[in-house]
Amino acid sequence: MRVWIAGAGHGRGAVLDERDALIPVADHGITVGDGVFETVRAQNGRPFALTRHLKRLARSARGLGMDEPDLELIADGVAQAVAANPEMTDARVRITVTDGVGPLGSDRGQGEQTAIVALGPFPGIAPSTKVALAPWPRNEFGALAGLKTTSYADNVRALAYARERGASEAVFRNIAGNLCEGTGSNVFVVLDDRLVTPPLSAGPLAGITRELVLEWFGGDEEDVPMERLPEISEAFLTSTGRDVQAILDIDGRQVSAEPGPVTRKAMAVFAERSAADIDP
Repeated sequence: MRVWIAGAGHGRGAVLDERDALIPVADHGITVGDGVFETVRAQNGRPFALTRHLKRLARSARGLGMDEPDLELIADGVAQAVAANPEMTDARVRITVTDGVGPLGSDRGQGEQTAIVALGPFPGIAPSTKVALAPWPRNEFGALAGLKTTSYADNVRALAYARERGASEAVFRNIAGNLCEGTGSNVFVVLDDRLVTPPLSAGPLAGITRELVLEWFGGDEEDVPMERLPEISEAFLTSTGRDVQAILDIDGRQVSAEPGPVTRKAMAVFAERSAADIDP
């Protein structure tokens, strides 16, 4: 794999073999997880919804107190990295921006940011999945709530917990006891014959796929108390890695035997609209 990297001694950006794309050991993204990232799907060399992803990257950086990244430079880096890996016709494009070299602690340095664009194969998306409820809550009042940062250890731990239970995703409640999000996905449920997803005030990431489903298909943003989960008739996850994926089982309790009518329609609408517009 060839990657694009800027900063960390690589100036305004260069495409290198991954073995040669080195960053300093004191980079703040390594030492304290001081960075932000985005994951974009690129098919046949064309990244989907890149503009929205880059705007969210900037929002996350501002929320973390970092300088806003040079989005034009990063967009060019995405184009260079995708072009340098033509064999990846369906690729997961990972954009990472860290605050660069800093002290071996929480204080920030004064160096330039590090930006990296790396690619990997995009896994196939199963039409349905099982989820587990994470035993740890999301803090909707925390400094990182709603930001896509590289401080992802809680997600790693929760996803491992879900895998141990035969599920592909862990879903969090928040401090208030309401449904929040998955480790890398947003959650929609059909409750009282309405499609509902937690509002951003509940602490979830403002997912790009979530945003597009609300725009293209509809749905209400509303708090969902965890005790009401047994009442839902359908549920699905949304994310770059899943598109719209039905949830059939939550913590061993069957939601439905197959994707329900609302879920199937949301899947179809998203597939049609995303195929028609590469940068909505």
